Amino acid sequence: MSAPLAEKWCHFLGDARKLVEQGSVVETSGRLTRINGLVMEAAGLKLPLGAGCRVMAPGGGAVEAEVVGFNGDKLYMMPTDDVYGLAPGARVYPIEASPHRLRPGQRLPPARRTSDRAKHLPVGDNLLGRVIDGAGRPLDQLGPLNAPLTRSLQSRPFNPLSRAPISAPLDVGIRAINSLLTVGRGQRLGLFAGSGVGKSVLIGMMARYTSADVIVVGLIGERGREVKEFIEHSLGAEGLARSVVVAAPADTSPLMRLQGAAYATTIAEHFRDQGKQVLLIMDSLTRYAMAQREIALAIGEPPVTRGYPPSVFAKLPALVERAGNGPDGGGSITAFYTVLAEGDDQQDPIADSARAILDGHFVLSRVLADQGHYPAIDIEQSISRAMHNLVGDEHFDLVRRFKQLFSRYQRSRDLIAVGAYQAGSDPLLDTAVAVYPKLEAFLQQRIDERENYADAVRHLYELFTGSK
Repeated sequence: MSAPLAEKWCHFLGDARKLVEQGSVVETSGRLTRINGLVMEAAGLKLPLGAGCRVMAPGGGAVEAEVVGFNGDKLYMMPTDDVYGLAPGARVYPIEASPHRLRPGQRLPPARRTSDRAKHLPVGDNLLGRVIDGAGRPLDQLGPLNAPLTRSLQSRPFNPLSRAPISAPLDVGIRAINSLLTVGRGQRLGLFAGSGVGKSVLIGMMARYTSADVIVVGLIGERGREVKEFIEHSLGAEGLARSVVVAAPADTSPLMRLQGAAYATTIAEHFRDQGKQVLLIMDSLTRYAMAQREIALAIGEPPVTRGYPPSVFAKLPALVERAGNGPDGGGSITAFYTVLAEGDDQQDPIADSARAILDGHFVLSRVLADQGHYPAIDIEQSISRAMHNLVGDEHFDLVRRFKQLFSRYQRSRDLIAVGAYQAGSDPLLDTAVAVYPKLEAFLQQRIDERENYADAVRHLYELFTGSK
């Protein structure tokens, strides 16, 4: 290229650069048109479901929100914070698409996958021993997380054929569970309980005594007082040291409660992908369903079953299926989801739906709790559906023998109490009457007592020595 031509091109490029620098800024924004209860409506924006927005308040500051629906040109948003101070016409900006400069001839970047558009929050070893909220902000006043890794809150569906089978037991430190309701690594189970029957104490014992490498606890929709009590008393310093606690109490927005459950599962997925054995405790699945119900009803979804809209029953399996085993030779997420049986009704729609999608359920009985029987696990109504793959035939026969004798005594308890039963008329019941005190003592365990898997199985064998 000749020198005059090269000089001409340099002048041309210089002029082009000046034009670019003088170009106007393109703002992508909308306008707040309505606030109706929990839902905010905005016009002038076209965003996908799940996109984050920032609504600017007149006096400064902003309220973050998330797109939960749309109708024509209207966007329905759910705030994550209080909406006090917002006024009609407030500007609404997409969080990911803040004002930016487009050069002449420049096109917008290609559309990204849905998982890329989702929120990304911190994960990693720096979260161990910390208490955070559903947005990844510390609640324990121990300073910033300093977590260099982030991960999307949304997870792509797991190919069921790529999961490793449930083949190894997980020690949870509870005698009755280890021996009679053996839990496998990668199993998803439900803790069905009413209020005040020792649910929090039981999950605290499991968190302290389990053999899992990492514990992730999601406290979703619970009372704020219970969050601190669970961390200080039920979990304790020993359990917290290898745990991550995600707390989204009842006074947070329903969107933040949903996000807290998704965040706890995301953290567990990260550790599973690192090859670790993870125990995920979600308290509670019912509050998660109630948060989704609040959102769905607010945007106009019709209620179908006791006030629950269809999206609730679609969200539950989507959350639960994220737990479980990874590929062969990898890590696992063993999950316990507490389910609140309102009025101790086991046929509650959420309880019934959860029972169908989980790999087993443990029922906590109010009758046993009232008798001072802790943990108040109702052996007759509880089941671990993966147990037959985890224990040998002799162990399984002892479990059936235990349940047979225990159930036989319970059915005849009133007759025995009033003296209407004559010894010798039923040999099986005679055996049940003789061993029942041992069976009842076997099922009880102090809060400060740990019994590992091997000792629990040995204890079960010794219980039936000479009585098989």
